[in-house]
Amino acid sequence: MSRSSNTARTTAGVDAAISAFAAGGPVLIHDATDREGEVDLVYPAASVTPEDVARLRNDAGGLVCVALPESVCETWELPFAQELLSHPAGADHELGYDERSSFSITVNHRGTFTGITDEDRALTISELGTAAGRIARERRIAGDGAAGAIATDAERFAESFRAPGHVHLLRAAPGGLADREGHTELGLALADAAGVEPAVVVCEMLDDGTGGALSPAAARAYADRNDFPYVEGSELIARFG
Repeated sequence: MSRSSNTARTTAGVDAAISAFAAGGPVLIHDATDREGEVDLVYPAASVTPEDVARLRNDAGGLVCVALPESVCETWELPFAQELLSHPAGADHELGYDERSSFSITVNHRGTFTGITDEDRALTISELGTAAGRIARERRIAGDGAAGAIATDAERFAESFRAPGHVHLLRAAPGGLADREGHTELGLALADAAGVEPAVVVCEMLDDGTGGALSPAAARAYADRNDFPYVEGSELIARFG
């Protein structure tokens, strides 16, 4: 295949992913073979329904998380989980694929019951997306004066969400893809390009047969069967990084 053909296929894949996200649909993203080497099923958070949560747990099978940009996490004063741990298990947290974990706290929306059902998690996820979008709009309007809103918004966050809960929050690197090339940053870059709220659901695709990560080839086949876009992290980095 020629270089121009490869470029055209990459462009079409990224464009299809942007279109799917703009319509509230899912995209499969493979980070990199030399990183986690995993494919995640990724949705724009604000559009997630109970049916989407069912697909995440049945078809993907990994951990259902909501990734948020640094600016939103700062506004809500969401810490990295490791910063909260005084237990020895939180020390010397070395990862084979990155410098640090993106995990923050876990939450449920206050309108949920147990928080774990498809309906409950969809409510928590979609409301996180809506709230993140509101923060992004307020920061754009306020400009340099946004610091005044930051001081009070942790309390406003707590009015809608409680911790601990059943939805894991992920905190993106401050510089996005310039600082880190994980699914958290890849998904948020896609959300930004699609013009949707700055919050995405990520869930690892697992292989029912081996219990390991679903291979990129198998994930691409799944995407084709379901008419979902599949993109490589390198393709998103080339466009948005």
